[in-house]
Amino acid sequence: MESSEGGWPRLPSDSEGEYEDASTMGPETTEDYSNWRNNMGFWMLGLCNNFAYVVMLSAAHDILSHEKVPPRNKTGPTPIIPLEDNTSRYDCNTISTGAVLLADILPTLFIKLSAPFCIHWLPYGLRVGICVVTAWGSFVLVALSTSPAQSIMGVVLASISSGLGEITYLALTSFFKSAVVSAWASGTGAAGLIGAISYLGLTEAGLSPQLSLLTMTVIPLVMQASYCFLLAPPPQAPRCGWGTPSRRGASSLRRPSMGTPSSTHQPLLESATTNKSQNNKLSVSEKAHVVKSLLKYLIPLAAVYFAEYFINQGLFELLYFKKAEMTHSQQYRWYQMLYQAGVFISRSSARCIRIRHIWVLAVLQCLNMVFLLFAVYYMFLPSIYLAFALILYEGLLGGAGYVNTFHTVREESPPEHREFAMGVACIADTLGVSLSGAVAMPVHNYFCRLP
Repeated sequence: MESSEGGWPRLPSDSEGEYEDASTMGPETTEDYSNWRNNMGFWMLGLCNNFAYVVMLSAAHDILSHEKVPPRNKTGPTPIIPLEDNTSRYDCNTISTGAVLLADILPTLFIKLSAPFCIHWLPYGLRVGICVVTAWGSFVLVALSTSPAQSIMGVVLASISSGLGEITYLALTSFFKSAVVSAWASGTGAAGLIGAISYLGLTEAGLSPQLSLLTMTVIPLVMQASYCFLLAPPPQAPRCGWGTPSRRGASSLRRPSMGTPSSTHQPLLESATTNKSQNNKLSVSEKAHVVKSLLKYLIPLAAVYFAEYFINQGLFELLYFKKAEMTHSQQYRWYQMLYQAGVFISRSSARCIRIRHIWVLAVLQCLNMVFLLFAVYYMFLPSIYLAFALILYEGLLGGAGYVNTFHTVREESPPEHREFAMGVACIADTLGVSLSGAVAMPVHNYFCRLP
């Protein structure tokens, strides 16, 4: 197959007559095709990377309800104990869903704090492989679990996959056109929506939570395929896992086989061109300066995520409407699905709406958190549908904070700092989520002790 000027294969054709101009495909057409592939590739990577993380949070109530399963029935959680049989006014699990959140986020936090300073020693292909294996293992381990502790270990694997994947793919976007950031953000938003709907739909259709999780083991394989066969990396991108770099104008312009890694791995910042600004490794003082310059965006983003995940894992379980037709578990799954729907909509809106003042989103999300906290304490919401609307609004604010922060960081970072800045920026949301999980657990225990 002939290669285009950019070094990538041309579109295949079934007949020469059908594509008469295939042999004379211009650079503009080739570039459009590569752009489409890259946008779709990052969308799929965002979808698959966050899928396991989202499903584990959607299944948090069921995972912890495992503790209520009697010895003779290990296939699923028993019905929730009615509120009137409890000493508390709330229908509570023994363990807060914040415990699942912490298991789902602390490994990610550790990875994101350490990775920007040392991850360049690992080639992209190896990192993607680790993400695939840990994501697949998380579904299997939780699905086959016989205790909450084993389930939590599966959640930890999902966290490792998501955290390593996010910092890997966001760093990789620095070598592509800026449009792939929107594609990635939209894909992560789609992961929330599709993941929550998938779990909700499968369980509503009658499948047990265990079987529902086993059906999702195909998602990590899709992530591997998207990375290997869908992305069309530009010549300046690091090619670890893609083969030996090709040079524009070199004798070999044919794209290397996706399945055949290079015999020698190059460092993360090594490129196929003479882009010396990205080849130079940043010193510790330079990295500290980059981090300091990003704080005006990272602190508001952390506040947005603290508020929304405090709502999700601290208040969702307590926001129970006894007179609604849905069971407690069903209400929790609907909360997760509507939240993820809001996230998907706002993360896909960057082409239409840009918000540079992230602090405004942080203030609005914190106000939303305070309102729902009072709603849980005083139980004054008259209808579950009003709660649905507030949760959808919460998701819209959270998704907008994410996509606008990363677009702004990319635009305002000089090329030589951009890869490091994109990797560091993803620490903020994880830090906010981690703090919310730590706060959510004592708050859950306080509410559950109220008479």
